Amino acid sequence: MSFPAPPAMMGYDRSTSMFSPDGRLFQVEYAMEAAKRGWTMVGVRAVDGVVIVAEKRKTSPLIDISQLEKVYMVDGHIGAGFVGFGSDGRILIDYARLLAVQYRFVYGEPIPVEYLTRQICDLMQVYTQHGGVRPFGVTLMIAGVDDTGPKLYVAEPSGQYISYKAHGLGQGGGQAIEVLQKEYRDGMKLEDAILLGIKAVASVMEGKPTTETLEVGIVDSETQKFRKLTKEELQKFLEKLGA
Repeated sequence: MSFPAPPAMMGYDRSTSMFSPDGRLFQVEYAMEAAKRGWTMVGVRAVDGVVIVAEKRKTSPLIDISQLEKVYMVDGHIGAGFVGFGSDGRILIDYARLLAVQYRFVYGEPIPVEYLTRQICDLMQVYTQHGGVRPFGVTLMIAGVDDTGPKLYVAEPSGQYISYKAHGLGQGGGQAIEVLQKEYRDGMKLEDAILLGIKAVASVMEGKPTTETLEVGIVDSETQKFRKLTKEELQKFLEKLGA
């Protein structure tokens, strides 16, 4: 009895540390696909700050989404969010907070945004080259302001990170990016960046965006402080967009 030939990738996707003949790491690609299933998130960098806008969904009538957090404070001047497996993202956020505290304790100053991103990516990359572990199934969006100005980075499951002016992640990331590409302008102010970020996320939401289904975190260059918009502040932006 003859059996059909196994798929070309058979075996190569069973190990994190094994390349396929065409140079691919399937486990890393699977992790990236897992991250794409997350709820939509958008980041926009302005000349005087940076913003992260995240979608929140009520998947069950019993869920209290007011307690659901999608954008996190990492340090006083840095905020972050993630799309993908919530448990993986939570661990990386905690790790980022620990790095920020250690840096401040050792050097007596806030951690640079890129240095923090690189350290997180170093950990993520380690999990792509050892057997018995799997890559983190999340993509991180890190926003902050340091002495070199506003920064927006995206850290992928492979351990690679890229600096962006604006970017979208998650299920509606592709459509959100189209909005950003059409309307983003160099020299944009933070208020305009917030409006653009909300508009990009709202364009992919099934229902009307509300203060319950959106979460917005900003870092202002003047204060270099991360904070989340209150419901009252967010409502004013929604009214400006006619949402």
